[in-house]
Amino acid sequence: MVTVEQREDEEKYAELSLRLLGQAQEEFDKGDRLQASEKAWGAAAHAMKAAAARRGWNHGKHRHLFAVAGQVADDAGRPEIRRLFSIASSLHQNYYEDWQMDASVQGGVEDVSRLVELMEELRAEPVRPSVVTDEQQWRTLTQPRRDSS
Repeated sequence: MVTVEQREDEEKYAELSLRLLGQAQEEFDKGDRLQASEKAWGAAAHAMKAAAARRGWNHGKHRHLFAVAGQVADDAGRPEIRRLFSIASSLHQNYYEDWQMDASVQGGVEDVSRLVELMEELRAEPVRPSVVTDEQQWRTLTQPRRDSS
């Protein structure tokens, strides 16, 4: 059962995802590949955070977001989610490295747009039960964090 807090977090992350996606295209149109790259990554990350919040899954670290993308892809039967999220991650790396050319960044922003669209479609549906195909991935999603104290 989804709590009110989970639903509020889901909405907040989904709204941020859509806003950042728009900003990514604006930055690209202004000629700023680096900012476009990072805004697109942010859009993808927040789309995964929305999915995780809805399900009560961990989403505080990159590894959590990759686990969310993998599990949602498996549960929804949409393997492209995993691939599109990896493309978004390459844009995050590009922000620091500046190794992608304009066409690659533009294509990446378009791919993230497709990812966000898919995630929005899934948000409109009831949450599907998770089928565990990777035990390590499942532990990453669901085990409480251990404090390092």
